[in-house]
Amino acid sequence: MTTLRLALLQHACVEDPTRNLDHAITLMRDAARRDAQLLVTQELFTSRYFPQVESEAGFSLAESIPGPTTSRLSDLARELHVHIAASLFEKRAPGVFHNTSVLIDPAGRIAGKYRKMHIPDDPGFYEKFYFTPGDLGFQVVPVDGANVGTLICWDQWFPEAARLTCLQGAQLLLYPTAIAHCKGEDETERARQRDAWRTIQRSHAIANGVFVVAVNRIGAEGELDFFGSSFVAAPGGEVIAEAPRDSEQVLIVDCDLTKLDAARQIWPFFRDRRIDAYAELTQRWASRD
Repeated sequence: MTTLRLALLQHACVEDPTRNLDHAITLMRDAARRDAQLLVTQELFTSRYFPQVESEAGFSLAESIPGPTTSRLSDLARELHVHIAASLFEKRAPGVFHNTSVLIDPAGRIAGKYRKMHIPDDPGFYEKFYFTPGDLGFQVVPVDGANVGTLICWDQWFPEAARLTCLQGAQLLLYPTAIAHCKGEDETERARQRDAWRTIQRSHAIANGVFVVAVNRIGAEGELDFFGSSFVAAPGGEVIAEAPRDSEQVLIVDCDLTKLDAARQIWPFFRDRRIDAYAELTQRWASRD
């Protein structure tokens, strides 16, 4: 197989997790009818973005993996014969929680699980209160002949995460995302932020010769305005499909895997890496003081 058909599921979320899951499943059925092979949710798609505030009530949204949501998605994957990449709030043990992405195969099995490695702590994005940093490392899972690596939102700003995943053979990088503007920001600042978000992910596509898939939510939640704009960048960095900023969409995208060889032959970055000179990347800062 040289082409993998993706479905990026961009939508708003309400307070009721059951309604969010039901709605996402409706979108997944639509994607399957359009012959999508891999269905990709936005970050924490079964709830509104609760890390806007630090509250113990937020922990009630977490569940085990396997658990109720993965059970429903596993049944759906078997029924539709698709792969599903879903972003969930995982309760691993009492007091230990993760922001986790699971990849479910057409047999309904959990074929891969990635726990978000980079955890933000900014106004409106207080994720360190809820999430323990991931400890499963960077991973690649085969999906219908393609190698897929899943990272999550804040991970998208770190070139090290993209590179280490691609060194394991990833041909596509998935980034389920919850990124927004803060209320009160003017249009110039909003445009700057959105452009930076697109640019950093396009750079991962170029530097690694891979497809980059970013799935964001829409809608106003508290003090945040989520700006959608889910997109796919090809290995040359060009955006080949993009959803609107403010409306729901099941974005169907065909990824031609033969473009990877062409991109990496024209720009042989893996060939020219100076792996003998990168030891200091494992340091917090280059200086020793």
